[in-house]
Amino acid sequence: MALPSTRERILAAATTAFGGQGYGATSLDDLAIGLGVTKQTILYWFASKEALLGAVLDAAGGELAGALERTLARHADIGGWPRIEAVVRTAFRVGARRPALFGVLREADRLGPPASVRTLERLSPLAERATAWLRAEMDAGRLRRHDPDAVLLMGYSLVLALVTDLETQTALGAGVSMRAVVHRRRALERLLRTALEP
Repeated sequence: MALPSTRERILAAATTAFGGQGYGATSLDDLAIGLGVTKQTILYWFASKEALLGAVLDAAGGELAGALERTLARHADIGGWPRIEAVVRTAFRVGARRPALFGVLREADRLGPPASVRTLERLSPLAERATAWLRAEMDAGRLRRHDPDAVLLMGYSLVLALVTDLETQTALGAGVSMRAVVHRRRALERLLRTALEP
C-alpha cells in the first residue's frame, strides 16, 4: 500500500481538526506542527486556510455522497422503508468509521456561507434525486405522505446530530462503544419508520 501524498496527509489532518476542534480553533501553524511540515508546505498545496476548508468540504461531501450512491445502486430495485433503512445504516457506518467527516459537515453548517453553500452544492444532486424518489414512493403508497423536502432535511439533520454527538463525546474523553452507535441508529430507524411506513 502506497503512503499517502503530502496533500492527502494535509487533507486528512485538516478534516480531523476542522471536524473535531472546529475551523476557527484550528490554525495552519498547528496543522503544520502536527504533520511535521512547515506552514509553507500547506500553503504550497492550498493557497489559504479557506482553500483548505473548501478542499476538505469537497472531499467530505464526496466521500459521503459516494457511500450513499453505492448503497442506492445496490438497493436500486428495493422501494419503501427497506431502501431508507439501508441509507440510514450506511450513513451511520460512515460516521462510525470517519466521525470527523460528519464533524466537518456540521462545521460547514455552523460557518454558513460560503462553506455551507459549497457543501450544499456538493450534495444537491443526491438530495434532488432523494426528494424525487421519496415523492414517487409516497405517490405509490409505499410511504406515508409528507413533504419530501422536509423528510430529507430532517433525516439528514438527525443523522448529522446523532453522529457528531458521538464525536463530541469521544473528544470529551467519554468512551463511545459500537453498541451506543447501534442503539442510536436503531432509535432513528424506529422514528423514521413510524413516520413513513403506511
